[in-house]
Amino acid sequence: MDKILIIEDDEAIAALEADYLRINSFECDIAFAGDVGLSMALKGDYSLVIIDIMLPFMDGFTVLTELRKKKQIPVIMLSAKSEDIDKIRGLGLGADDYMTKPFSPNELVARVKAHINRYDILSNKKGKGLIKYGELTIDTEGYRVYFAGKPIQLTVKEFELLKFLASNPNRVFSKDVLFDRIWGMDALGDVSTVTVHIQRIRDKIGNAKFIETVYGVGYRFIGC
Repeated sequence: MDKILIIEDDEAIAALEADYLRINSFECDIAFAGDVGLSMALKGDYSLVIIDIMLPFMDGFTVLTELRKKKQIPVIMLSAKSEDIDKIRGLGLGADDYMTKPFSPNELVARVKAHINRYDILSNKKGKGLIKYGELTIDTEGYRVYFAGKPIQLTVKEFELLKFLASNPNRVFSKDVLFDRIWGMDALGDVSTVTVHIQRIRDKIGNAKFIETVYGVGYRFIGC
């Protein structure tokens, strides 16, 4: 049974989320403060973490940043704010999804299931072999990325995006196509997410030449 960690200071909202997840056969733990939630997330065996942005002692962005240094499990960010800047910041820091309060508990459960299923497909090693371009190596079976022999920590969506582009070198894909392929046609959000994730991949690899921006069209993987 998959275990979910909810980091939420509003006890009523946390209880509602936990109730719906438990009805759908998930185990749930709840932390009401950011620092406590981070400690639990790092020590526990969780399949997914739900993090509210406004938390006591440590905000959700900080929790996410520290968590991503150690773990790449799926993360859904929650916020009472609808501003795009918070959404872009959360996705840029490595969140896999972002929901604005108030939201449908059933939609939350659906997103949790989708992200866990996608992560399981990758971690169960259904890919084949290695993809190599110069100093970049993508281990599709081990769900690992290396550059110049050093491991690169990518989120699930970052890995999927890089793997897809690298598996189709020299082909240009629009942001709309990439969003549909990686996030799914039914995913909520917008194509700006693609731009954010591309930049995060470039920053982490420290070498922008693998993914080329074709202005007015989209992106393509060109290798070395």
